Amino acid sequence: MGLFDWLTGQFIDVIEWLDDSHDTMVYRFDRQGNEIKNGAKLIVRPGQRAIFVSEGKIADELGPGTYELTTNNLPILTDLQHWDHGFTSPFKAEVYFVSTARFTDLKWGTKQPIILNDPQLGPVRVRAFGSYEIRIQEPKKFLQEIVGTDGYFTLEEIKGQLDNIILSNLPSVLAKSGVTVLELAKHYKRLGERLKKELAPYFERYGLSLEGFYIENVSLPEEVQKALDERSSMTILSDMDEYLRYKSAKGIEKGGAASDMVGLGAGIAAASHLFQKEEKSGSTTPPPIPQELFYVAKNGKPSGPYSKERLRQMAQEGDLSPYDLVWQEGMREWEMAGQRLKELFDGKES
Repeated sequence: MGLFDWLTGQFIDVIEWLDDSHDTMVYRFDRQGNEIKNGAKLIVRPGQRAIFVSEGKIADELGPGTYELTTNNLPILTDLQHWDHGFTSPFKAEVYFVSTARFTDLKWGTKQPIILNDPQLGPVRVRAFGSYEIRIQEPKKFLQEIVGTDGYFTLEEIKGQLDNIILSNLPSVLAKSGVTVLELAKHYKRLGERLKKELAPYFERYGLSLEGFYIENVSLPEEVQKALDERSSMTILSDMDEYLRYKSAKGIEKGGAASDMVGLGAGIAAASHLFQKEEKSGSTTPPPIPQELFYVAKNGKPSGPYSKERLRQMAQEGDLSPYDLVWQEGMREWEMAGQRLKELFDGKES
């Protein structure tokens, strides 16, 4: 290398950042010990900001454009270096390029189920997933609060903290909404907007702007989903007799087990015997079934009736869950035990 080449290499003529990584938030221009000379060219492309740091102090910030570096466009740096009358010699300063483009499709999700006190189902465990978008709104604040002296700062270095902020605020927002988990899907957009508003101040502390927040799915445990599916399949049934006929027909159609058919036949026979007994006694109408007797449906199979005391014992022994269905005379349809007989599970008497 000749003397002229060596002297030329000592000064930087063009300062720029070409990035195609899509996840780099801040890049410090690599000077490799070289100095920046007066009149050097600075190129700041769209979606970038250039920040000058001198001796650990944040100085000037320049937006998109092409600049010839002089005392006119570096007023703060000029003041720090006491260049009151301009300068001609090279100067040392670090140049940080900050991406102000939007970072999109950042995924968030619950690592463990969160517990919500649902208005209809009571305490339930749910998982939630979605995405969000951010932008560096205040480059100087972001550089000072988050990046520090990191010369190559990527999205991955801060995403974990942002996800923690989201997940720590998610349960309270869902709880305050008053929307049952059965209807959450209809309100994803509204809840996403509410969460965006709730989370925005936390992101602003870092110099970030939360550009968008989206809920894609809130899911229930598999056993709860099965119970809800069973409940939905029974809404068209108006009484036990119709339900037994329905299950009997389905059993014959599918070639059900003999024990299932015997149980269904015994139930129908018992009901028939009851009405025949009442007819022999001379009563014109059968007496009403006691209101404290309930039938129970587990896995689509009815049993009972049971007294409330027996149901309480079943709940304590784990044979009856809040998601099993119950029915008694006078009810239009089957309901979840945790909704109809809540006192069996919280220890309170009705």
